[in-house]
Amino acid sequence: MNVRTQSGAKSRGKGVAESASNGEAAAAPQPPAAIEAPDDKRAGGVQSLARAFSILEEVARSRDGINLAELSRKVGLHNSTTFHLVKTMVSLGYIRQIKDDKRYRIGRPLFALAANALDEIEMVSLATPVLEDLSRETGESGHFAVPMGDSVVVIARTAGTGAFQLTERVGVVRPAHCTALGKVILAALKPELLDGFLKRVELAPVTQNSITDAAALRKNIEDVRQSGIAFDDGEFNPEVRCIAVPVKDFTGQIMGAVGISGPIWRLNIQALQGRARAVQAAARRLSAEFGCRD
Repeated sequence: MNVRTQSGAKSRGKGVAESASNGEAAAAPQPPAAIEAPDDKRAGGVQSLARAFSILEEVARSRDGINLAELSRKVGLHNSTTFHLVKTMVSLGYIRQIKDDKRYRIGRPLFALAANALDEIEMVSLATPVLEDLSRETGESGHFAVPMGDSVVVIARTAGTGAFQLTERVGVVRPAHCTALGKVILAALKPELLDGFLKRVELAPVTQNSITDAAALRKNIEDVRQSGIAFDDGEFNPEVRCIAVPVKDFTGQIMGAVGISGPIWRLNIQALQGRARAVQAAARRLSAEFGCRD
């Protein structure tokens, strides 16, 4: 019986081969449907991930929150699709919904992830090549600073190519009220926080050009807020002038400042203004490294 079964199988196989050799279309064996399922699932998973990240980016850019209809329109998805994706991210904590206005905002886990990624070492590694290019372009020393209490700390710097470069070590703490870097940080404060700073901090003179009057400093800070550019006209070092602009993080918030400085005999105010575009371009580049998308 076994022999006959094998012979029958051979006979059937021969018949298929003969049909194919005679030009007849032999039906190709079809793979089981399950073979295609993993690829389909992977494709769907990748698409869902792409959509989820698009939603996260859009929510992060909306500083005042965003409702479902507006979010769906911006990411190009149907309301129901957006809702199901957002619902999952809300359950995980990466997006939160404000009960009063039903608008979505970024959740705390994302800030924790960003904080872990953007520690001081990582920020220095991202800032240094940007500062090196800025110093080569302007010929002046480049600086990147972040807030530290009521002051600012320079965490990355590069030397320029011009003669008589300033020597300043990384890690120095500078008063916010008389440095261009510090004024950028102050300009980012909410009004009530700036009020608290002005009441709490003694505006001690460092040079004869330092701004020590609270009303005058408030006006100077408002000018910085409007223009996006801060100047230090010999206010910390009588022989040095500086210019600085804001650097933003992935939420669009100002998290630091980048600037250049040089001797007053080489950098008058007009020369600083002429280098403003280069400093702004460096700040945009560094902000992009930190995840900001203007």
